[in-house]
Amino acid sequence: MEDFRRTYLRLCKEGGVEPQESVLAQLQETRGAAAGSRLDLRGHSLSVDTCAVLGRVLHKDTLFTELALSDCMLTEEGAKLLLNGLCANTTVKVLDLKGNNLRSTGAEALGKLLVRNKTLCRLVLEWNALGMWEEAFSVFCEGLATNACLTQLDLRNNQINHQGASELCLALKRNSTLQELDVRWNNIGLLGGRSFLEALQQNRTLTHLEMAGNNIPSDTLKALEQAMDHNSDRQSTVRESRSRTQVLSKEIQILKEEKGRQFLSLMETIDKQRDEMGRSTRTTSIHVGQLQEALNERKSVVNSLTAKFQMTEAALAMSEQKNHNLGELLTRVKTEKEEQRERQSRERKKEQEDSALREGKLLREMNSMSETNVQLKNKLEKMESRCKSQQDQIFELKQELTNSTAELKLRLAQAEERLEMEKKRSKQSLEDMNNLRQKEVDHVNRHLEESERALQDRILKLEGQRIQLEEELSRAKAACVTERAQAEEELGKVRLQVRLEEQQRVSGLEEKLRGLRQSRDESQSHCSQQKQTIAELQARSGQQSIETDGLRRRIEELQQELSGKDQEKVAEVSRVRVELQEQMGHLQAERTAQGGLKEKIAALEREMKVLASNHREAILDKESEISSLFEKLRLREAEIQRMREDEAQRASFLQNAILTYVQGSPLHYSPKK
Repeated sequence: MEDFRRTYLRLCKEGGVEPQESVLAQLQETRGAAAGSRLDLRGHSLSVDTCAVLGRVLHKDTLFTELALSDCMLTEEGAKLLLNGLCANTTVKVLDLKGNNLRSTGAEALGKLLVRNKTLCRLVLEWNALGMWEEAFSVFCEGLATNACLTQLDLRNNQINHQGASELCLALKRNSTLQELDVRWNNIGLLGGRSFLEALQQNRTLTHLEMAGNNIPSDTLKALEQAMDHNSDRQSTVRESRSRTQVLSKEIQILKEEKGRQFLSLMETIDKQRDEMGRSTRTTSIHVGQLQEALNERKSVVNSLTAKFQMTEAALAMSEQKNHNLGELLTRVKTEKEEQRERQSRERKKEQEDSALREGKLLREMNSMSETNVQLKNKLEKMESRCKSQQDQIFELKQELTNSTAELKLRLAQAEERLEMEKKRSKQSLEDMNNLRQKEVDHVNRHLEESERALQDRILKLEGQRIQLEEELSRAKAACVTERAQAEEELGKVRLQVRLEEQQRVSGLEEKLRGLRQSRDESQSHCSQQKQTIAELQARSGQQSIETDGLRRRIEELQQELSGKDQEKVAEVSRVRVELQEQMGHLQAERTAQGGLKEKIAALEREMKVLASNHREAILDKESEISSLFEKLRLREAEIQRMREDEAQRASFLQNAILTYVQGSPLHYSPKK
């Protein structure tokens, strides 16, 4: 309030206007008022300058919601300035301009105020002269037609005739917010009453109309009252329908919230199931990785056995090469012996030719040669016996090597068969697992398809999630395949390295064989070393068989664990199915509840239709009554017209009779006398 008073004084100083004492006193009385108070300036005569200052003050929002300016002797210019200031105000809701003799300029300013102001709800214009100027009043009516906030309008004693009433009715046809209108004590007449009846046929919001003191017949007033009652009934039905729609909308909102909560709970359960499935897939992937590691270990053991077998084969090849070298040595010795024999035969022939010359010498030489031959023969026999013994030893070694190789091959074949059987078993177990999973997924899909008829959107989301899980599984399988390929590549690299090492070992063994060629004793020691290595290999093969048995037991344990986990998965799947069935039961209960609500809504809609039909029938009845009243009015008007014509004829007859009487009286003939 202090701000309003200060701004009033400041604007008066700026405009060079002397502030009115009455206004200051009223502002002083209302000091400290709260928001929503009333500014009462009734009975204070306001000058044009004061109205201009008040208009500038009221141009901004204030604490006042009611402005009383009745009997303030406002001039046309002052009212215009004050109303122009109120055009932009958004706090004043009630304006009282009673008894200010507003005419053309005031009516135009009021029309502009109704066009521009968006908060004014009640306007009192009693004891003014707005209807004297038709053009200005038409501007006021145009503003009323475009206004969308005014609900109460008081136009008592404003000298409104039937033409102004027709303009006001045109505005009422376009207005959709005005509820109360007071036009008492004007000069509307019969034509104005008819125009109001026409306007009320289109206006559905006006529920209170006061028209006393306007020279309107009683039947038109009754028709207007019936129209008002009709509008009030319509407004009451509209309010009831709005209240019912609000109640229904609240119930629907509550149901939507409950459905949202249930949907969120279902999504939480689905997320939990998804997490459990992810955990189970992780555990299975870990077990598969462990099995893969066990298979890789077995492959490494087999590779080591194959490497040892290749080493034994290389050793056998070296021993065969030694035997071949020994055979070459024997052939060389035989060739040397044959050469020596040929030489001896030649020498004998020469000696026989020269025998004649050197008989004595030859005899001695023959004796010596025979001795030497005997010695050589002994040496040859010894050499042949030694060769035979060495050949026997070599044959025995070959037999032992063949037996050991055969045993190793059998063991390798048995190990490979066992590995293949284990691979087949693992593959079969994996295929069984996949088949079980596929069957479970198919069964779950069937249940989901059955529930899809009721909740298609949710199941589409679940199917998308399932597809993502399958993609993740396929990715995991692809990753396993890539890991297997990488492992195979690493195995190939290891094999190449082993082959290179074996080649190096073969080169070293060849060097050793070259050294063994120099001495047979070294070959024998090497054979004994080979026997020892074969015994070690046999011991290692026994250890490896024990290890393979342990691995078999481990695989059986893993298979038992997998079967137990499969049972756990089956139990989890059954539990998930039970939960899904429970959720389906809840959803069916919700569906039944929704059906009951839909039935309630349908019953309410049927009630609304019945009410609407009854309302329509009442409207038709009232319209028929109105048409009958119009017909009665038309007959009354015809009777009045006929009575007027009769009265006119009687008046003419009386006039003629009076004229004849005057003409026939003796006073009329007195001048002639």
